[in-house]
Amino acid sequence: MVTEYVAMTEDRIDQAAIDHAGAILRAGGLVAFPTETVYGLGGDALNPESSRKIYAAKGRPSDNPLIVHICRLEDTEKIASFIPDIYYRLAEAFWPGPMTMILRKSSLVPPETTGGLDTVAIRFPVNKIAQALIRAEGGFIAAPSANRSGRPSPTLAQYCREDLDGRVEMIIDGGQVGIGVESTIVDLTEQRPTILRPGYITKEMLDRTIGEVDVDATILAGTSAQHPKAPGMKYRHYAPKGDLTIVEGRRDQVAAYINAALREAENKGHRTGVICTDETRALYRADSVKSAGTRRDEATIAHDLFRILREFDDEGIDIMYSENFDAAGIGMAVMNRLMKAAGHQIVTIHEDGSVTRTHPPKETLGRPEYREA
Repeated sequence: MVTEYVAMTEDRIDQAAIDHAGAILRAGGLVAFPTETVYGLGGDALNPESSRKIYAAKGRPSDNPLIVHICRLEDTEKIASFIPDIYYRLAEAFWPGPMTMILRKSSLVPPETTGGLDTVAIRFPVNKIAQALIRAEGGFIAAPSANRSGRPSPTLAQYCREDLDGRVEMIIDGGQVGIGVESTIVDLTEQRPTILRPGYITKEMLDRTIGEVDVDATILAGTSAQHPKAPGMKYRHYAPKGDLTIVEGRRDQVAAYINAALREAENKGHRTGVICTDETRALYRADSVKSAGTRRDEATIAHDLFRILREFDDEGIDIMYSENFDAAGIGMAVMNRLMKAAGHQIVTIHEDGSVTRTHPPKETLGRPEYREA
């Protein structure tokens, strides 16, 4: 398959290219496209064969549900069998935008799109290119992130090309995305709304809008005793090619531990990398030291995290260490992605200088892994 490439901006949308992309989707093909969060890999959400093609292109297990992108709120009635009032309250507050809501699905949505579940995840993106493509397709695009399964989600079209060239019919280059981590996912099928995946829309924002929401136990933990809603999830998502470890503790202790580990790795011939912040960048010595932003504004860290992981791959970095980040607000989304990228390999340095290392099992149980734009 030869992949077509087109470039445009939200201010100057190439409508002819969008119409062509819509025709590809209606015919059962795949198109990678930008959203405000990450790039998505789109197919016709109502066509079972399109969903199968998405799974094949990504190398993704077919029991992982996809997310349906819409561009008209009223289209929810076609794909959901029951819509609670809270859905409209959240839509009014946060849509179009980086939030996904889960409802009971209608018979119009094939099980291939939902991973065999009786629920459907719905998102209304704010990106104008995405909205134009959804309209051109007919209203319903299933779209996980546009990367090979397990790899860091793409925030630039060049990373879509790296993973998907020859696997999809078209890639739309809309420039760098604005947010950099996937949407917040809120399950509205539980007794109380529950965050399944943190994102730019934080728990605090949701609490202020609809009252206190629950947070799924697996978001920052490696395992959960609760009954899973889907088959077991693999640990490592969003992962670079090399080995990543998170180190948490007091700043000076973290820097000393990482620098010692870097020297040991370099003595063994490894290329090394560090993910840190503007405040600590000068503390580290490695082949590649990258600041993800400032702790004064952790949205900057969310914006750059996946790009840094991709750049480490480009630079051939095979041993990486990252500082720990605050898990409040959007920091929860940062830590969720970072811990999955590290396979939950964590070093904790205690006040007395003792060290605890966490090495998780190969597989954990939890809720379905929605990975989308």
